[in-house]
Amino acid sequence: MSPAFFFWVVLAIVLVAAELHSIAFFALFGAAGAAAAAIVALIAEDAYALQIAVAIGVAILGIVLVRPYVSKVFESHGPGDRIGGVHGGLISARGVTLDVVGSDVAPTGHVRILGETWLAVTAIGTPIPPQTPVIVTAVTGTTLTVRPQLAGETAKAEQP
Repeated sequence: MSPAFFFWVVLAIVLVAAELHSIAFFALFGAAGAAAAAIVALIAEDAYALQIAVAIGVAILGIVLVRPYVSKVFESHGPGDRIGGVHGGLISARGVTLDVVGSDVAPTGHVRILGETWLAVTAIGTPIPPQTPVIVTAVTGTTLTVRPQLAGETAKAEQP
């Protein structure tokens, strides 16, 4: 087996791992392209241009033809809460602190919102203790700014 075969196999594994981390359905099709190129490398060891063309072609076909359908399946949901996009969709969402958010020792804590764990900082300037219901007030990158939820206050999403 040629070194190109091993390259494509390793690339496919790395791309699958990246897809498992992001679930955006782009790296998955890159992995499929790399796997297809690995098969070509078994048949035509020195046909590097063909291997690259097959990898790119399979990845593009997957993204264009298959990704929309796979994305729709993942977008469908059963009963329960759902929030839209990251930046606007999380504003006003309700969650629960998992550890101290905003302490002097660890300014960044964690909150759980709809089954996902997020980095969080306090919006009130004082630490928020663990297991406190909170409301998201802002999103900066992947860090949420939260404040304690007031008694009787409603929000976009309930913590399951």
